[in-house]
Amino acid sequence: MPFQPRSLLRNIDCLQPVRQFCLNPTAQNGGFIFRFGENAPASCALSVAFRQDIVPIIPNNKKIQNENGGRWRLSNSTPVVEIRNLHKAYGELEVIKGVDITAHKGDVVSLIGSSGSGKSTILRCVNLLEDSQQGDILFKGEPVKWKGSGLARHPADPKQVLRIRTNLSMVFQQFNLWAHMTILQNVMEAPVTVLGRDKTEVEEKARYYLDKVGIGDKCDVYPAQLSGGQQQRAAIARGLAMEPEALLFDEPTSALDPELEQEVIRVIKDLAAEGRTMLIVTHDMKMASDISSHVVFLHQGLIEEEGAPDALFGAPKSERLQQFLSSTVHA
Repeated sequence: MPFQPRSLLRNIDCLQPVRQFCLNPTAQNGGFIFRFGENAPASCALSVAFRQDIVPIIPNNKKIQNENGGRWRLSNSTPVVEIRNLHKAYGELEVIKGVDITAHKGDVVSLIGSSGSGKSTILRCVNLLEDSQQGDILFKGEPVKWKGSGLARHPADPKQVLRIRTNLSMVFQQFNLWAHMTILQNVMEAPVTVLGRDKTEVEEKARYYLDKVGIGDKCDVYPAQLSGGQQQRAAIARGLAMEPEALLFDEPTSALDPELEQEVIRVIKDLAAEGRTMLIVTHDMKMASDISSHVVFLHQGLIEEEGAPDALFGAPKSERLQQFLSSTVHA
């Protein structure tokens, strides 16, 4: 029987990455074995919906486990980002009240919820732009080192903070481009000054990433000369130029009108299809449903409900999530 991915797999999260990393699918005992290369991201190599006649085989015979929603995961894989019992307060006001979130390599985790639920604060805590008062933040299994406690708790190792931040590129709602620099200079700035990379090499990669997001012809213009959608795509290229382990998006489309919004969403969807690890704060439920491997609904600083997008959007369990989704549909 010829290999036909669409006929053999159901609920494929990312068909293109599966094709890219799947090696020599073969028939065996009336079923099919999928073999994945060493560089296959966990979420595309293992998130293929499982059917009894399909067996995913992972390099080095690593063990796998089946998760809710038919997703497969390396049982011994270390998450890129892990948050354990995170608490964050501003004075007496506690805005994050004990949150656990995990993102493995290739995962796209979307944080949704009403304004003030703590979504953006969590993202800023992950990137150590905000200090948290309790809980652990781990990057590739390495916990952030802290000194002090409560409101006096701060990261203890500045070098560790720099290393983590340079591996977690943040894309902000308001773009945050340098107005006095061209778009190319904006993209090159951090790899050259922070990472100390060769300028010629960085320029080549910067032009590549600007091409990738569809504005390669805008290298020599300044941010003020671009539309909002183009500026946000430049900000994404800037994040990619750091070649991070994960991308953090904080409401990347909320400052854009609907037409420009679609430009940015297409870029983010392409990144998800490549198997990029991403944490996304968004009010765009369709985008969250289309590209996420896992969705977290936050309410008053706590996780009210979480799960695979099909289950969370298709059959929400909590009354609060049902109300929230109903309001977004009719907005």
